Amino acid sequence: MAEGKLALVTGAGGGMGQATVERLARDGFRVAAMDIDEKGLDAAVAAAGAEARGWPCDQTDEAKVREAVAEIEAAMGPVDALVNLIGWCGTTRFHEEDSAYWKKIIAINFESILYVTHPVLQTMIERKQGKIVNVSSDAGRVGTSGEVVYSAMKAGLIAFAKSLARENARYNINVNTVCPGPTDTPLLQAEIDEDPELIRRMVRLIPFRRLGQPADMAAAISFFCSADSDYITGQAMSVSGGLTMVD
Repeated sequence: MAEGKLALVTGAGGGMGQATVERLARDGFRVAAMDIDEKGLDAAVAAAGAEARGWPCDQTDEAKVREAVAEIEAAMGPVDALVNLIGWCGTTRFHEEDSAYWKKIIAINFESILYVTHPVLQTMIERKQGKIVNVSSDAGRVGTSGEVVYSAMKAGLIAFAKSLARENARYNINVNTVCPGPTDTPLLQAEIDEDPELIRRMVRLIPFRRLGQPADMAAAISFFCSADSDYITGQAMSVSGGLTMVD
């Protein structure tokens, strides 16, 4: 059990975010939950109970993120575990996209993570301890059509974590990545509504013959936040039901 350590979860208002906030609270963490979606944030905090507090924030705004981190640390103490769960994409073909869409993908899936990791890491270095868990995607490991720029950002997130892991092991800081496969979230359901055959095609390719659930991802995230992962760093773990099996 985490015995009251503080976890900061970004993107906490989404399906995986809510499940992660609830799981971390159940595993003994106090949780600071951050998201621009205040309705989703309220649901995450309500599910987690008294051990969680919500921090509404546009995570693509560097000044607002740094301000929120400072407020969290002043109100709840230093962050012991940072979970970078924020992410978003559409499903389009690269040749049909424009630069405004690319900039949005880059801002949400990569720049926002730099903004929160930088101040949190500085405090972790001072304390010589901490866990950072980036949530990437199997799209960043093997690529996927319809999500070209998103896949590039998720691949970059894996490399970012590995490089941080090498730099900061000397400070007793672990940095790892969870790579979800297709997961039953509201974002995926919206895609399924547009293409009802999508889920059938996905499930046929997954050895366990089911979509991942947010709770499956939350379990892997909680493991990397826990003391059980103290000797693991720089790793990218696929949680995809066996959809991808690569070294």
